[in-house]
Amino acid sequence: MCIYSQLKKCSSSEVAFMVKGVLRHCTQMSVNKSYVDTHGQSEVGFAFCYLLNFQLMPRFKGINKQKLYLPMSGQKKKYVYLKAIVKRPMRWDLVREQYEPMIQFTTAMKQGTAEPEAILSRFTRNNIKHPTYLALAELGRAIKTIFLCQYLHDEALRQEINEGLNVIENWNSANDFIFYGKNGDFASNQTAMQELSMLCLHLLQISLVYINTLMIQKVLSEPTWMNRMQEEDLRALTPLFYLHINPYGRFRLNMNERLVIENLAA
Repeated sequence: MCIYSQLKKCSSSEVAFMVKGVLRHCTQMSVNKSYVDTHGQSEVGFAFCYLLNFQLMPRFKGINKQKLYLPMSGQKKKYVYLKAIVKRPMRWDLVREQYEPMIQFTTAMKQGTAEPEAILSRFTRNNIKHPTYLALAELGRAIKTIFLCQYLHDEALRQEINEGLNVIENWNSANDFIFYGKNGDFASNQTAMQELSMLCLHLLQISLVYINTLMIQKVLSEPTWMNRMQEEDLRALTPLFYLHINPYGRFRLNMNERLVIENLAA
């Protein structure tokens, strides 16, 4: 179920809100990984996630278009079969020169003295000459290169990321099912009304999870059903399902009575 949510503009960065969600979830949970899709990652995002001590785990849509960077110069000849995707060596001098500003921005983000969106909006391709942006992008390229090598080499890692994102997609599908009024769109452009709609949606979903949990506990309390459960069945068990829910209510029709339509029409 949802532990933290936030409203965002259509044009704002998904990376910034991903970072904010990790930092501001207000629970005792320690977040070590964040599963995102292609739009939830960037080179600067990789850098800030590394500095904030959690791992960014994206699923790349265009994996064939990604590039790798060499740790030092003079190594390109070692990777003859990777010429198409291997680019230049890393510029570590940029990272060393801008180390203190990078840490300052990261600390401000972690302590809450500055919003992640405000910080990341300064480090975009529109501000490509900013020295701290260049350093963050360079650090992000190094972290991203390491991740891409692991992603391509380790099938279990790809499966882990896919499973993590499937959990998110299941959560989204439950939201679409519950939030069906007016095609699931916000009916107001006022922030307060939008927040109210989302809070009501979360309340409905939490109630659904609670009822489903009680139902699952009741079923599994019977040894006949519990003994049928294998390890994989228990691992895949989730209280976030809704196929048994009728969101539109029930309309009981008495077929022995006739609506008085003729009299009204006359």
